[in-house]
Amino acid sequence: MRSKTSLQSDIGSKNASASIDEKSRERFHNALLSVTSDRERPTIGTLSEKTLHAVIKNYIEPDEDKQEIPIGKHVADIYLGDEIAEIQTRNLKRLNPKLEEFLKEYKVTVVHPVIRRKKIYWIDPGTGEMSKPRGYSPSRGSFESAIREVYGIKDHIGDPNLRVRLILVDADEFRIRNGYGRDNKKFGTWLDKVPTELIDDITLERPEDYMRFLPADIPEDFTVKDAINCGMNRAEASLIIAFLNKIGVTERIENQGRAYKYRLKY
Repeated sequence: MRSKTSLQSDIGSKNASASIDEKSRERFHNALLSVTSDRERPTIGTLSEKTLHAVIKNYIEPDEDKQEIPIGKHVADIYLGDEIAEIQTRNLKRLNPKLEEFLKEYKVTVVHPVIRRKKIYWIDPGTGEMSKPRGYSPSRGSFESAIREVYGIKDHIGDPNLRVRLILVDADEFRIRNGYGRDNKKFGTWLDKVPTELIDDITLERPEDYMRFLPADIPEDFTVKDAINCGMNRAEASLIIAFLNKIGVTERIENQGRAYKYRLKY
């Protein structure tokens, strides 16, 4: 039987069925202001900390005394006594060495911001002039697409000390027009991402919480094709189902032609 996560406290403040409230939006807005108010808009060069990471860190915990705390041979993004939060905007698999150590003694929330939609600003490398975006980029992100990143820490899913928090935002992205093609945009250098709006925020605590990524009407025994027929995104279905099988939410029960058939375990 499918179950939902319980309410979280402090670092993991929302469960998988929670919606964004005004308090959360205000906290996000304050975090955005605190990070960007003393920064100039992105220019060619480097920033000590990318804006997306900094805003999410301050959204979760605005007290700087609880940020960037050395623990053993690592540094925790946020440390609250017996709890740690690690913000990772991409390549979650890089967290595995930290998780190996932190999970032995602390409750750890891995926080991954997901960009739902973005506007792209291009900066001329010669003049520094910034173009205005024509609209939102056609590429879209979702909680389902984030599983590709969460897969990188799959071996830790199910550890009672681990939670995964996915934060959905809209953002502005800044790139340098120094690539290839007629407009020099192809493979242009990525500079920074600045979140502009908080869309949703969920915390996944137990393996069965990831069943939210399956269609509600999926049969107890199913193939990837069955999942797609129930409305699952074709490009994401195979990866999500493989992930669910890896973390023990489903099990392979037989081959059906050239496809695997899976069974729900909850």
